[in-house]
Amino acid sequence: MGIQGLTSFIEANSQIYRDVQFRDSRLVVDGSNLSCHLYYTEGLDQTYGGDCAGYADLIERFIKALRGCGIQPYVVLDGGSDHTDKKLETKKKRDKALIQAAHEKSLGRQTWGDIMPLMCISLFRRTLFRLKVPVVQCFLEADQEVAALASEWQCPVLSKDSDFYIFDLPAGVLPIPHFQWEVAAQRGFVPCKIYTASSFCSIYNIQPRVLSAFAVLAGNDYVKLEDMGVSLHLGAHEKTRPANLGELLRRLRGFQEPQEALKAALRLMGEMSRQKKAEVLKSLSAGMEEYQLPPSALGRFFTDGTVPPLPPEDRALVSDWVRLPFTKGRLDKVILNVLRLRRVRLPVMVEHKSLPSSHLTSRPIRQVMYGLLLGDEEVEEYDRKGLQLTRCMVRSVCRGAARQLSLDSLDKAELSQRVRVLMEALEVEPSCFQGVEPHLRLLVAVTCCWMQNASPPPHQHLLQALLLGLVTTHTSTALQVENRNAPPSLDQNVAHAFNQWHSCVMFSMQLNQLLGEPLPEPEVIRLYEGRLFHQLVHSLREGKQPERLLTSSSLKLYRTLLAAVEQARHQGTSASATEEAATADQGRGWELVTHGKGKKRGHQPKNSELGRRKKR
Repeated sequence: MGIQGLTSFIEANSQIYRDVQFRDSRLVVDGSNLSCHLYYTEGLDQTYGGDCAGYADLIERFIKALRGCGIQPYVVLDGGSDHTDKKLETKKKRDKALIQAAHEKSLGRQTWGDIMPLMCISLFRRTLFRLKVPVVQCFLEADQEVAALASEWQCPVLSKDSDFYIFDLPAGVLPIPHFQWEVAAQRGFVPCKIYTASSFCSIYNIQPRVLSAFAVLAGNDYVKLEDMGVSLHLGAHEKTRPANLGELLRRLRGFQEPQEALKAALRLMGEMSRQKKAEVLKSLSAGMEEYQLPPSALGRFFTDGTVPPLPPEDRALVSDWVRLPFTKGRLDKVILNVLRLRRVRLPVMVEHKSLPSSHLTSRPIRQVMYGLLLGDEEVEEYDRKGLQLTRCMVRSVCRGAARQLSLDSLDKAELSQRVRVLMEALEVEPSCFQGVEPHLRLLVAVTCCWMQNASPPPHQHLLQALLLGLVTTHTSTALQVENRNAPPSLDQNVAHAFNQWHSCVMFSMQLNQLLGEPLPEPEVIRLYEGRLFHQLVHSLREGKQPERLLTSSSLKLYRTLLAAVEQARHQGTSASATEEAATADQGRGWELVTHGKGKKRGHQPKNSELGRRKKR
């Protein structure tokens, strides 16, 4: 993320940093950045479905370390993409690389790409809620809001996104890789390094105002010269990125204004027509706007709860009641992406290329969510097919109880209506919850939905292993499993079944949130980890009886959950609803995603209308 090669360049010129002993201060945290860094650097499981408990413990230790030094973190999370979706090409390239990395991981191979397990994405946010850490979710990407808040509060930013090296922040940036929070308890402070734009500009003798021109000429997530068919000709060092950046900085000396620097840079791009020069200059100028600091909209939210206004482009699309739960992080950013763009990028999961995407199993759940948001419109989904990134137009579904609801008044709908919508989406009847504790009902319903929609249909051993795992995490029971701490061999079909369940859980929780949580949210930390799932399946296949793996105190819960799922499987929903769901489940126009727009196959989204549609 950020400026291409800039972090490596600065690491190679470490005199830019200054060592500090950080304590007794506010700290604005780039939450989306930190969440991934913590998970990946700790070496937590990425292959078997994730380690929720280990991740939650890590987050708790991090926050405890900060608070022990008098540091008050304020965590800012990314929201949805903007109406232009200008980073779409960058995100597609990353997704393509992650699909390949995910396949390699499914084979047990080491690979450069990191994959965040599905449930760990929301676990970070929910753990912060539980620890009473101030959290805000932006309506758009968070970089400008993070920088604006840090500038207003005169405190540093914690991130490793090199875009923050361009903002002129009074208290600078604390790069996460140098933030030694693990030793804070012993020292009473966090040893770290600090970066300031003023120090960078002083060392390289350029004006701070010209940094934004440097960023777009170097290339960032928004603007890349190669995507425009041009390149800078900087002399002998063009082939090596660090030297290239150094030469670019040398050539920017003496310029007082960024536009002056851009016009001079055009002369280093070879022969271009006047029209081409104008297009390139326009794109570069638009990219520089990403580094302009707006007035902070987050300070008052953290101090007195004032909710930021929606961006002007959203006011005709997004119901006003959405603002508060979204800002609090109680609604997923997919909600705004659907409303703004009619587009969803489905998270990459670790699975073999020969298997279908696990997200196909949860598509009926998403279709109901799309129906509540858009009515009868279609949504463009990006997903994996083999090793390719593909896109498909998916129909929204608005049937049964959902037909009686409107997005504008969804927050005022009767509880019974909202429960009915959720139950119809998951194809279960509330009567199957008899004897099931409230906090487990959504998981029971999701498991029923998984059993009905997974492909291939889950074997009884998979269901038993899933329920055994849920019982152990909800009762703190130690299962009688051999070699409990030994890493199991990865069974790709077992992992695929578990992925399908995880996908159903994630999108069911998003639908439940949109409906105002008519069913209590399950604790994500208690969804247990995939290694245990593999071990349980192995034990059951060897002939172990589920009852022999449990203690007597947890056996009753296991039998209650199994009975509820079995009842729902036999009971099912009405034939007409099932038939309608099966029909609606057909996505149209699968298309291989190539660089740019790709080849048209079947229906295509009406991009010219995006951002102009009215609320229902």
